[in-house]
Order: sequence, then structure tokens, then C-alpha cells
Amino acid sequence: MTGDMADFRTERDSMGEKQIPNEVYYGIQTLRAVENFPISGLKPLPTYVDACLLIKKATAIANGELGCISPELSRAIAQAADEVLAGNLRDQFVVDVYQAGAGTSHHMNVNEVLANRALEILGDEKGNYARVSPNDHVNYGQSTNDVIPTAIRIGGLLALERSLYPGLKGAIAALQAKAVEYQDVVKSGRTHLQDAVPVRMGDTFGAWAQILSDHLARIQFAEKDLTVLGLGGSAAGTGMNTHPQYRFRAAEILSTLINKPLTSAPHLMAAMQSMAPFVAVSGAVRNLAQDLVKISHDLRLMDSGPKTGLKEIQLPPVQPGSSIMPGKYNPVMAEMISQVCFQVMGYDTAIALAAQAGQLELNVMMPMLGYSLIQSIEILGRAIAALTEKGLKGIVVDSDRCRYYAEGSLALVTALNTHIGYLNAAAVAKESLETGKSLRQIVLEKGLMSEADLATVLDLEQMSTMTPAQSDG
Repeated sequence: MTGDMADFRTERDSMGEKQIPNEVYYGIQTLRAVENFPISGLKPLPTYVDACLLIKKATAIANGELGCISPELSRAIAQAADEVLAGNLRDQFVVDVYQAGAGTSHHMNVNEVLANRALEILGDEKGNYARVSPNDHVNYGQSTNDVIPTAIRIGGLLALERSLYPGLKGAIAALQAKAVEYQDVVKSGRTHLQDAVPVRMGDTFGAWAQILSDHLARIQFAEKDLTVLGLGGSAAGTGMNTHPQYRFRAAEILSTLINKPLTSAPHLMAAMQSMAPFVAVSGAVRNLAQDLVKISHDLRLMDSGPKTGLKEIQLPPVQPGSSIMPGKYNPVMAEMISQVCFQVMGYDTAIALAAQAGQLELNVMMPMLGYSLIQSIEILGRAIAALTEKGLKGIVVDSDRCRYYAEGSLALVTALNTHIGYLNAAAVAKESLETGKSLRQIVLEKGLMSEADLATVLDLEQMSTMTPAQSDG
């Protein structure tokens, strides 16, 4: 060790003592964790830290009201939490994401930072844990085993509200606007990447908007389980060392802090042991990611070209696309979101594996699970927002090219089925492909239909009009 001893303070725990730099707000247990887990360099996500701080503020207020800690300590701990929530001391949360003990290391990191800041608020020096203890006061009536699953719940709710919901709603609105703008543009449908019956470009955008709206509803449904808290279960779900009203009051205060209705779980032990709410939310987010990959692939195909592809749409060029080919622009936003979606799917698999790895009264895989869930929600929300702003809103449809493809599609022969029969229609399509003649020319040459009837049947606007969503009856 180098430097003046005055630059350090001595802290002790059940394993001995260590010298802690005076300028830091974490303590001995955090330092041990930093030494034990130099794994990834990944620190706790800001949203996860916020969730822990909100819990600590709520529990300090509740325990103060119930007489479990003094009003002075309650106010100091709550003020410390508020200061960190406002952006102070954020660099003091230093434990690696990959750690042991169901999150004890990160939990104690939070407890120590708040205890030391509370000491300063009370006019004392950092490390005087006889006055404000990370364990006895900041953590009164709490355990890692009920705080961390609650933090994952609150963190998930915050991530959804801050990132995924705004991003998803913005994408839905952008696609709905494009659906209206291009409702009259007819394009060739494609199934198996082959010609299919004509559709409206507006309906294509509208379908994507509906798909995303359905996913939003599914995620919001899954989110409800995150609002049921196991806080107050203490070490094993029995509520040991807690006031009988603590669990309910803490949930009420947290509800106010995040402006969302929260309830105390009917069975605290069940809430502690089961990771099912996290699996449900992650699964709903993964399902969204899967459809976003499909949509991003569609965008890339429709924008392919500019001379040798479909080029039915133009995505906004946002950066040069090649280090060697001048003038090349790539659909980079669509490519980006596909990669994010693949990562989300990977996180979901990790969450499922972690969720089933619990044993007896506790699941010790929560640090990785919580990181994966919150990170998954946040990166997907940001990716959707970026795609919307730099991609979806700027889409321009080439209506002439779309109509050219639609008019030349062999699949228009489908409309002839009910007039000349499937086999005759198939023969017409085959001859058109072999000779290059149009479907219209072949049908008229063979005398299969009159010119007037054929014009009506092959009307692109009529063929591409969707049936009503509801029956008139």
C-alpha cells in the first residue's frame, strides 16, 4: 500500500479489517467483492441502481414511521438516496455484474454508500458505522433475498416506462402515419419470395403497426406480475426481524415513488423463490424481438438495390456504407436492430436458465438474471427509437416501381380462378412465363373471357383492397 495513511480509513467485518480509501463511499464488503470478482468490467446498470435506491428510500421511511429506526436516521438515509438518485456518487457502484450470493455484493455496495453519505449528512465521518450502519440501519428488516428480487421488479418496471414503451409507441405511430400516407399505393405481394397477389403498401405498414401494438399489449400484460413485491420476506420469506406493517407500508411508499400501483405478495416465500415474473416479461420482449427481426428483414429486402434489387422503398441514408465502394449506402438502422434483437433472444435464454436454477429458499443467479432482463428491455427500446427516428419516419415509397411490379406479377392469375378455373389459369400463367406475353393478352387470345370482364377482374385496386375487419351484419 502506498500513500499517506490519513488518506485511508480502517473498516472491519466478520473476516477482519481492510484499509479503505477515504474518498470512496463504499466500504469493506464492497472492496472484498471488487477483489473477488474482476470478471467483465460491467458495472450495475443505472436503472438497477435507481431501483435499489428507491427501495432503500422507501424502507428507510417505512422503518422510521414504524419506530424501527430513529427519525433522524430515517431522514438521513432517505436524503442520501435522493442525492444519489439525482446523479451524485454514481461512480461509487463498482461491483461487477457477475458476482455471487444472489446479489449480496451489490446490495452491500448500496448499503455502504448510503450509510457513509448519511453519516456526512449527520455531520459525522465516513466509516463510523456505530452511528449509521449499512446492516443495522440502512438494511433494517431487509435481506438480499427480498431486496434483490424486488429491485429486479422495480428495475424492470422503470426500464419499460423509460425505454421500451416510448420506443415502441413511437414506432407504432410512425408506421400508422406511413399506412395513411401510402394507402393508395399498390405493390406486388410476395410469398416464398415469389410473386403473390397484389397488396397495398399502406396495408403493409399498417400490418407492422398492428403487430407491434399486439406486442405492446402482451408486454403490458406480463408486466403486471412485476408489481407484486416480496419485499418484507427478509432472509427466507418468513419476515423475520421486520415490523408486521413494514411490508405493506414499504410497498405503499414505493408505489408513490414510481407512480405505479404496487402490492405486497400474498405469499412472500413464493415471491422470493419463483423467477416466473421475470421469465414472462423476458419472453414477451423476446417475442417482440422476433417480429422486429422479420420487419427489419422486410425493410432491407424492399430497399434492396438501388439498380439490381427491388427498391420499392428508400430508407434514409444516414452514413456512407462502404470503405471501398463510393456512393454506397446501406440499410444500417435495420441491420442494427436485428443485431440487438438477436442479443435480446440470447438474454432471454440466459434468463430462462437462471430462473430454473433456484434451490430451496433462494435463487442465487439473480445478479445475471436482473442484468439480462433490464439490459434487454433498455437496449431494445433504444434500438426501436433509433430505427424510428432514422429509418421509419423517413421511408419514401417508389409508387411507380411498386405498380410496375404489381402489373407484371404472374400471381394476378389468381383472380381468374373463379372465372376460368384453376387449371386454365395455371396454363395461362405458364404460357405467360414461357412466352413473355401478358396474362391479359393470352386470356383474350384464347377467348376465355371478354375484354370488359377481364378488365374488371384484373383491376389492381379492387384486388388489393382488404376485406372489412368487421361484418356489416
